[in-house]
Amino acid sequence: MLSQLFRGQLTIESAIAEILAVLVIIFLILPFHEWAHAQTAYMLGDKGIKQRGRLSLNPLSHIDPVGALFMLLVGFGWAKPVPVDPRNFKNPKVGMAITAFMGPIANLVAGFVGLIIYYALWAFAPDFMASQFGGYVKLFLVFYATVNVNLAVFNLIPIPPLDGSKIMFTFLPDSAVAFFNRYQMIFFLAIFILIYTGPLTYVLSFLSNGLMDGMSWLAMQPFKMFINV
Repeated sequence: MLSQLFRGQLTIESAIAEILAVLVIIFLILPFHEWAHAQTAYMLGDKGIKQRGRLSLNPLSHIDPVGALFMLLVGFGWAKPVPVDPRNFKNPKVGMAITAFMGPIANLVAGFVGLIIYYALWAFAPDFMASQFGGYVKLFLVFYATVNVNLAVFNLIPIPPLDGSKIMFTFLPDSAVAFFNRYQMIFFLAIFILIYTGPLTYVLSFLSNGLMDGMSWLAMQPFKMFINV
């Protein structure tokens, strides 16, 4: 994202709004994502996760400096993975799948809240939203919601170490799971190559845009009679 500013693809105003949105995501939403994993694992039986220090919304417990830097530079990144012990679950594979799924769900909830605020402001403070400062707030909320949706979709890719792989593992034999885990760094590098060369970007964009459109429509419904945006 900062790279877009350096290449002249963003105005200073839009860059400030997007940087603020990314900072909120780094310090609030990525910790919320990881907390959702930890809380779910705890509720499913992994009580030791509390002693591992991750059953908290404290950003210092979750932030990964490299992942945070990637968020600032390119618009997506990561936090420190929550160490879950699936042996504490009644059904280890199913428990890991549910635990993994709750991270992307946390991003979707966070993004949906941003859209609710966006439409509420248009409904009850239209003059503010039409002002210059309101334009910055609009940019902030739209980018904030968009990044959350992008993170949710990206994390659901069924390749380790992404959350989608834990969901996929529910349906695979242990030998296949071991294979994917053994070569997870190779698979992860392949994802980055496919994103930056284009093929995977189109698929992720299609899914993210469709999900964003659906969430926007749903978030607008309570305010539809008050606004025309």
